Amino acid sequence: MATSAAPIFFDDVRFYLNAAIWLVSMAVQAVALIHCLTQRGAGFQALGTLPKGAWAAIIGVCLVLTVITMGGLLIITMIGVAAALIYMLDVRPGLKDLSDGKGFW
Repeated sequence: MATSAAPIFFDDVRFYLNAAIWLVSMAVQAVALIHCLTQRGAGFQALGTLPKGAWAAIIGVCLVLTVITMGGLLIITMIGVAAALIYMLDVRPGLKDLSDGKGFW
């Protein structure tokens, strides 16, 4: 009886881990997309990065594909998370410096 319970337990753990990863990836992408959409386009040009529309398109398309596939296309989910993290860790601080008056803009 103990041997038959292990595969069932494994499936449950895998399901909950996949659901948690899916929810966290959607949250990260959604936060990055909302922040991107609420910023002025001129700030992106001043930083010398991709335009606002490009960032919004990359993150938005990946977010939509992540929601539609429910994390089934793991490569798209990971690309979306990577793009969102690059935006949040590289572009967002630069935009914040520009809007706070500490930057060069």
